[in-house]
Amino acid sequence: MTRGPVLTGEIARLRPVEATDAERMWESLQDPEAMRLTGTTADFDRAQVEEWARTVSDRPGRYDWAVTPALERDGQLVSDEMIGEIVLNEIDEDTRCANLRLAQLPDYRGRGYGRDAIDQVLRYAFDGDGQGDDGPRLHRVQLDVLAINPRARALYESLGFVLEGRQRDAALDGDSYCDVFLMAVLEDDYRSRDTEQR
Repeated sequence: MTRGPVLTGEIARLRPVEATDAERMWESLQDPEAMRLTGTTADFDRAQVEEWARTVSDRPGRYDWAVTPALERDGQLVSDEMIGEIVLNEIDEDTRCANLRLAQLPDYRGRGYGRDAIDQVLRYAFDGDGQGDDGPRLHRVQLDVLAINPRARALYESLGFVLEGRQRDAALDGDSYCDVFLMAVLEDDYRSRDTEQR
């Protein structure tokens, strides 16, 4: 399983991460708020980021998409520039489970791109792309969210994720610890939410 399809929603378009996304990835790693809210403590140099952007979309067991605007003018994309990243990783084909991770550049948070991107990834994870690609046909998608990020938790809950557990003091927040919540959505949860919205 490598290089996922292009997925287009109402406002966000997802395409596989490319080498040209390295600069935007580097920019996201310079955002202290994003690093704090995602619990990222590792340090990366530019060469590592460039190598990652160049190779990640072809690595097995994961799908890495650049979130870009879906806006078109005269049938052409206005921009193909990465404004965020969404990842479906740790895919277990036996249990049909995977992990989801989302990161957005500061200027694009709170504008609906994350919600649209997650919705597209869940649709693909559970039902394929509707154009012949069955996707991974997962049963469960899970994620971790830090207790210091209630906005993200509220977003995930609104998309059908259910709180399943709390790991006490499992992440660092500066010089102190914070709890980590485990949340998940099952294929039946997703399909019943999708049916209710129609």
